Amino acid sequence: MGTPDFAVPTLARIASDGYAVAAVYTRARAVIVVYGMGITQHRLAGTEALFVRNFSGFDYVVSPSGSCVHHVRDNFDAIEQTDEVKEVRSRTFELVEFLHDIQKVDAFSWARFPHRVGLHNSCGTLRRLKHARPSELHEPFFSKPVDLLSKVNGIEFVRPARPDECCGFGGTFSVFEEVVSTKMGYDKVSDHAQAGAEYIVSADSSCLMHQRGCAERIGVPMKFIHIAEILNGASA
Repeated sequence: MGTPDFAVPTLARIASDGYAVAAVYTRARAVIVVYGMGITQHRLAGTEALFVRNFSGFDYVVSPSGSCVHHVRDNFDAIEQTDEVKEVRSRTFELVEFLHDIQKVDAFSWARFPHRVGLHNSCGTLRRLKHARPSELHEPFFSKPVDLLSKVNGIEFVRPARPDECCGFGGTFSVFEEVVSTKMGYDKVSDHAQAGAEYIVSADSSCLMHQRGCAERIGVPMKFIHIAEILNGASA
């Protein structure tokens, strides 16, 4: 799974519902990396300002990366919080929440995915973007990714023993704590494999890439796919 695999389906999925879509190159991912390394605020301001200039004037900013959206909405404060900055931040959405909460999509009639899948919610999408109910909270169950994927013909969900456990990526954590990060990834893919998953599906590409590398190293025959690809009609 490489970056173009989910970027193009994301554009296609939104455009198919009547939106005029523009793809804009940004450095948001670079901002997340340096933010995670503790770089001082004034060094982040230029990149944040560029992001705002790129996306000011759009009705919505939609990203297939939950960690990027979490950063823009919750941590994008190295620059002065003008009305323009606040507007861009408030209109930035992750793909799942955009389809579920804004578009309120009720069918994916073109989509068929006849496989057993295990869902991976990244820590940021689960607890900051509220994709689903974290298992540690005693609240009614909900899952926006499951709601959307349940509308895909042929899909079968399997549940790992520890569904909310972190996969160990965590951005720069996987660099500075390589051994811990790797063991967490091994445990995560093994948990899904023992549950009978053929695919791990997620809304966060960085987690998918980390887990794919872990699966290859320990010989787990698992496949990985971004949720945008399934919702746009990928069958394998």
